[in-house]
Amino acid sequence: MFDGLKDKLDSFRSDVEESAEDDAETEVDAESEVDAEAETPAEAESETEADAESESATESDTDESGDSPSRLQRAKAFATGKVVLEEEDLEEPLWNLEMALLESDVEMGVAEEILENVRSNLVGETKSQMASTGDLVQDALRDALVDVISVGQFDFEARIAEADKPVTIVFTGVNGVGKTTTIAKMARYLEEQGYSSVLANGDTYRAGANEQIREHAEALGKRLIAHEQGGDPAAVIYDGVEYAEANDIDVVLGDTAGRLHTSSDLMAQLEKIDRVVDPDLTLFVDEAVAGQDAVERAKQFDDAAEIDGAVLTKADADSQGGAAISVAHVTGKPVLFLGTGQTYSDLERFDPEALVADLVD
Repeated sequence: MFDGLKDKLDSFRSDVEESAEDDAETEVDAESEVDAEAETPAEAESETEADAESESATESDTDESGDSPSRLQRAKAFATGKVVLEEEDLEEPLWNLEMALLESDVEMGVAEEILENVRSNLVGETKSQMASTGDLVQDALRDALVDVISVGQFDFEARIAEADKPVTIVFTGVNGVGKTTTIAKMARYLEEQGYSSVLANGDTYRAGANEQIREHAEALGKRLIAHEQGGDPAAVIYDGVEYAEANDIDVVLGDTAGRLHTSSDLMAQLEKIDRVVDPDLTLFVDEAVAGQDAVERAKQFDDAAEIDGAVLTKADADSQGGAAISVAHVTGKPVLFLGTGQTYSDLERFDPEALVADLVD
């Protein structure tokens, strides 16, 4: 998963290491030439004078501004197997990293924040001698990615366990992204956690919607609450809540019509569901492979009904990973689950640190 982005991050790490070492090698060569030119019969000068020169050189190891290592300091560091990074070492690699992130469907503002975090981690307080440039770059990438991906993360299982029952979860998203199948997967996931659930079909616009979700309900042995096509979606989900209360069901899983984020009527209907039902959680569902489109839609849906988190389907088919990196940062709401296949068990909790470890380690 996300192999394409992993390759690009590996390339960035190699670029920085190569740039830093090339710079240091050049400076070692320059210092050697200066030393060679200085070797004259005057070498016989007193040892005291040599010591004084050495002290003077040490004092001048930093440039006049005091903000960055001097060429001499960098040369000495490289000669002892270490490297000192400067802004110039990162200029080209950071440009390449920015292009790589954008090509991987990472939203532009998110890419810029990653770059800034990496730059400050490498050139700021860490501007010192280091034994492994590659390790330092890896740490900087890891920190920058975790910062943007883990925005808003919360313990989903704890939220369900601590909430008053029944817990109502409403699923939103556009047509054809796997929303209804995700609801079925969530029913199985919750069952494995020890929770009962009822399905409520608030998708009253689409012909065949009742039949589709009913197939899932029957396959899972779950009760389905549904009205006739054209009914009020908010009323259907409300009925689901009443059924759950009367039958000691733990969780209500409410489907909604696949809404285009440009359709004001459908988005208004989503706002009504939010007012009438007041769900405990509203989850936005989209495809990981949708990239920038998924990010823009997430913002629009969050404006309409304030989502609490996202589920990205087809994550197993996404070699880039840009949506997973961007959605949380852009909306301020976490990616909670990844859909990774066609069976009911193919729903995985999203773990930002595990994803970042896969990408950079």
